[in-house]
Amino acid sequence: MKILITGGAGFIGSALVRYLLNETQHSVVNVDKLTYAGNLESLKSIESSPRYAFEHADICDAPKMAELLQTHQPDAIMHLAAESHVDRSIDGPAAFIETNIVGTYTLVEAARAYWQALPETKKSQFRFHHISTDEVYGDLEGVDDLFTEQTPYAPSSPYSASKASSDHIVRAWHRTYGLPILITNCSNNYGHFHFPEKLIPLVILNALEGKPLPVYGDGLQIRDWLFVDDHARALLTVVEKGTIGETYNIGGHNEKTNITVVKTICALLEELKPNKPEGVAHYQDLITHVTDRLGHDLRYAIDASKIERELGWIPQETFETGMRKTVQWYINNLEWCQDILNRKLQIR
Repeated sequence: MKILITGGAGFIGSALVRYLLNETQHSVVNVDKLTYAGNLESLKSIESSPRYAFEHADICDAPKMAELLQTHQPDAIMHLAAESHVDRSIDGPAAFIETNIVGTYTLVEAARAYWQALPETKKSQFRFHHISTDEVYGDLEGVDDLFTEQTPYAPSSPYSASKASSDHIVRAWHRTYGLPILITNCSNNYGHFHFPEKLIPLVILNALEGKPLPVYGDGLQIRDWLFVDDHARALLTVVEKGTIGETYNIGGHNEKTNITVVKTICALLEELKPNKPEGVAHYQDLITHVTDRLGHDLRYAIDASKIERELGWIPQETFETGMRKTVQWYINNLEWCQDILNRKLQIR
């Protein structure tokens, strides 16, 4: 297939692009606006592939989206472009409304026009895969409850509300116009090339510099952690094998409290980077509890049994193996981290 991926220079998008080009024979068209979180350095290893093309474009630009679809004639669209940082959505929600809602509407309309004009054989094979988040479900009260594909939406933050809106738009375009869509809702991703303001890379990098490791409130918020390469495999599985109109939850089967995640990173750094910054006896001593986030959800947990049962996908990494790979990668790639932090300052 030729797959057009929006947001392919971001964290999950770049992992998907690398996976497709390294592990399959599919071709990729990467459409990315290159905001603060998008970085083409994450794609250096595959940028010279004859099966790869990059287009610097904004999904809110309707004429450009129509042009790109006509130029590249993709067999599938995998839509990952989104503003995704909850704290940023609280401080400035407008960008989230624009990209996640208006951008999704613009893209899905361009996709509908493109799909309707395809010859019948290509039309029947086309897929629009919308990649979303478990945060659209709100949070869970019971310790044994899980998000299923039937869980009612109850978003808590401007970010999750904007993603919930985009999910509804995509479903409506399927029901009203027949657009062949697939939706996936994933749990928290982690791994290499993750933007340094997110919890896991922030903790790793702060610890290496001897800076405080901020933990919201008591740190007992629970998340299900999914290694990003496992997510990339799941996304391809859905676009290749998924049933049109269906939603698939993707989770890592790794529920951990935030404080456990931070302490796990500290323990790994004690082993992998024993030479600490001056004045630091133990990395764990750097843990600092800060005022909790507004509207902070307490617990997310994904029931990923449907994608396992129907499509045969299960994660390959445990939390322990994936976290070890992640910490080691950041230790080995501090230059990439500094580069993206410098770009963030320039773009702001």
